[in-house]
Amino acid sequence: MNYWRAVLLVAARDLKVELRSREQAVTLLFFALLVLVVFNFAFDFTVIDFVTLGSGVLWVAFIFSGVLAISRSFQLEREQDRIQGILLAPIDRSAFYLGKVAATVLFMAAVEAIVVPVSVVMFNFRFSGRIALVVLELVLNTVGFAAVGTLFAAMTTRTRRGELLLPLLLFPAAVPVALAAVKTTTHLLAGRPFERYASWVALSAAYDLIFLAASVLLFDYVLED
Repeated sequence: MNYWRAVLLVAARDLKVELRSREQAVTLLFFALLVLVVFNFAFDFTVIDFVTLGSGVLWVAFIFSGVLAISRSFQLEREQDRIQGILLAPIDRSAFYLGKVAATVLFMAAVEAIVVPVSVVMFNFRFSGRIALVVLELVLNTVGFAAVGTLFAAMTTRTRRGELLLPLLLFPAAVPVALAAVKTTTHLLAGRPFERYASWVALSAAYDLIFLAASVLLFDYVLED
């Protein structure tokens, strides 16, 4: 089977399962919006620095929603030991990995597409004139988080209490991408020139490339173990 066709089939399968139940989409969106509402009531954004805190609020919502998406994705594979079927399937296992990453990115992007406009209204965030940079930042950091999260989810999916072990492994490894995401968003909200945060964007891009390349090379061994 063509490699990229296999990637698309894996991603399409996850999306098809979700479209049937819509359980994950509703859960992710509800959780992300709940985070915004809680922070909105907890802090007075007319008094405190909304730029610094606001970027953190956004990425807390996105990251925890991403963890739920990744955990749910591999929960489907644990049912009836579907991982064994994947090991026997005539496709490159790295194609399975990239398909899972693609599906997670799409789930998170759907949440972000709703949460960002809501945050603009709720917290009076200002992204006007920098929409392209906002999209670039969201794409880079979402891909990075999905890449590392999918790798660790595959590592823990065949272990006891894997859903509890996943965050313990994922959060430390995701610190660089989370830090880059918050810093970039802070600069965007403050309206600073791109040169001020270009290094953070470069860090996000490098993180994506390193983790995607390493995961593609190592995923065979991850599933075997």
